[in-house]
Order: sequence, then structure tokens, then C-alpha cells
Amino acid sequence: MASGDFAAGRPEMVVLDIDGTLHAASDTHRGAHQGISVAVRAAVRAVAESGAHVVLCTGRLSAATLPFLQELEMSAGFAVCSNGAVLIDAATGRVIEQVSFSLSVPIAHLRERLPGAVFVAEDPGVGVWATGLVDDADTHYGAVTLVEIDDLVAASTTRLAVHWPGHRGCELADALSNKAIPYVECCCYPDEPLADLTSAGVTKAAMLERLRVQLRVAASETLAVGDGVNDMEMLAWAAHGVAMGNSPASVQAVADEVCPSAADDGLATLLARWFR
Repeated sequence: MASGDFAAGRPEMVVLDIDGTLHAASDTHRGAHQGISVAVRAAVRAVAESGAHVVLCTGRLSAATLPFLQELEMSAGFAVCSNGAVLIDAATGRVIEQVSFSLSVPIAHLRERLPGAVFVAEDPGVGVWATGLVDDADTHYGAVTLVEIDDLVAASTTRLAVHWPGHRGCELADALSNKAIPYVECCCYPDEPLADLTSAGVTKAAMLERLRVQLRVAASETLAVGDGVNDMEMLAWAAHGVAMGNSPASVQAVADEVCPSAADDGLATLLARWFR
């Protein structure tokens, strides 16, 4: 449905990434909370007031997603966090669903390949366990418990962020490419030395599809907007997937449409097509 025409005249499920979509992301991936523009806040409010389902969908942990839900004054709906591993109630922040995996095998693989790496593991609804401090929203919200790497081996998590200080994103991607880690999905970010690991089969698209069925929204009535490599499956999942103008070429290639950049309030311009 590349034209963006919906049977009801508008999409009934509107899925929005946060960083680089709701607001212009900083140079630091998933950095501290940055404000949403007046135009974008009004556009998202118009979607909610129409009766359509608004779903934030992000790589951020649940605690780091809550400030955006509060700024948008979302009193209903859902947010998909941790790249699809966690589903929360937008009004209360309560964890509704989560998909965890054991860290024993991934840590054994990663500590050998990535000397000096810092690991940040999510404890949904509580905070994180971290082997060091990093400039990431995951350590700006909720409780941060510093642990030794051996302490993580016996733990389970919904999402493991791997930071490799002193290296480039392409170096981390090369270190993990063609070397599958059992039981997990791995997403690398080309512009910085960061990788996100979730349980095998966990993606934004997979959680969104379960939510779509639960909400009884037709597959043909879904709109998704994003800008990152972790949004590509989500954009392909939606009936109409829109890439932000600030997104990489690989993301734009899988989208049905490219809208103006987040810095130019592209999301507000896009949503005004169906919601005023």
C-alpha cells in the first residue's frame, strides 16, 4: 500500500519510533530525554483524539521511554520497548509482556570477541545491571546496579546493550558479523560502537504483530514511522512504512515513503495528511 491510502480514510494503528522520529536525535544514540516539538506533540495528540491507536516503538528500555509518554500525555495505549522485547501500558508504565533470554552463552561469546566492552542488561520495570557506566539513556533512568561480568553469566535479561569504548561502529559490526551467537538476535548501529541483543525471534515487528491482533486492527490499517536500522522490519511489517528524511539509505530503501527529517518536524507534516 505504497500510496498510504487506508480503507477507513486513515490508519487505525500508528506506530512511532522515538529517537530521530519523534524528536531529532543527538549524536549519542538513545541519549538523555530531549523535548518533542510543539508541532509533533500536537500531531500525535490529533491521532490519539481521533480514536486511532498510538504505539511508541523504540530500542529504549521502558524506564527511558516513560518521559516521552508523559510529554505526549498519553493516557491510553501501549509502548513497545527494548526493540520488541517489552510491551508496557502507556498510561501506567506497567510491563504487560516481556521476552527474556539467558546471558550465559552470549556473555561467553562476547567477552572473548570484545575485550574492554561494557555490558548493560535490562531488569524490566526496575533498571539495569551494568559492568560500567556509559552515556546512554539506559543508565539515565531507573536503578543502575554495577556488577562484575561474571555476575551477568547467571542472569537473564530482555535486552543486552553492548558498548565497545574506543572503537567504531563498523569495528563492532565486523566483530559480530557472520558469527552467530546462539539464542539471540543482534542489531548493530553503524554510526557508533553499540549493539543490542534480544532473544531469538524478538523484533519490533514481531511484538507489533501480536499487539495488532490483540487490538483487532486490520493489517491493512497500520502505519509505521522510523529512522533506524532497528526499524527496518517494522517498516516492512506495516501496510505503509515511512522512513524519516534523516534515516540512512538502507532504511529508506525498505520504506514505502520518505518524509521530511525530524529536525524539520517531518512527523507532524506526515500525520497531518490523515489527522488534523
